[in-house]
Amino acid sequence: MKFKVILFAAALGFSTLVFAQEAKKFGPPAGNAVVGDTYGGGIASNAESKAISVDKLSKKLKKENKKVENVAVKGKVTDVCEKKGCWLTIQTEDNTQFFVKMKDYAFFVPTALKGKTVVLDGTAERKVTSVDEQKHYAEDAKKPQAEIDAITTPKEEIRFVANGIKVVN
Repeated sequence: MKFKVILFAAALGFSTLVFAQEAKKFGPPAGNAVVGDTYGGGIASNAESKAISVDKLSKKLKKENKKVENVAVKGKVTDVCEKKGCWLTIQTEDNTQFFVKMKDYAFFVPTALKGKTVVLDGTAERKVTSVDEQKHYAEDAKKPQAEIDAITTPKEEIRFVANGIKVVN
């Protein structure tokens, strides 16, 4: 019996890996990102009503000076990874952005999510993003080379790891 469970777990892990690799080859998933669509593990049933603004999240991160887990945040998507749909950026109240990755690289979002308002469920923290990493994401976003070359200093920013995302507007 234990052998069957181990064999099943190995097969499940392998199929998940193959699916993720296939998704990476073909780009972001198709879809129109309509209100009610969810990605990843979805969001908690009360996440939409308890979602905080990006501004409140920023203040909470500064106050607590650590990672904030199991938080729901509502914001407008300003950019989505053109290559795979593996990251997105959210507009903040002061016209800056914060960066969102998908937990364990387990799901992707369609580029149609750009311009939509979403609720994110996951973990947030303040991090310093290196020049190389910033340039990598700028290349994924197909930014002009001049804009990529202008990235010369690390920057501190909010980083969010999403367990799930729901389109709300």
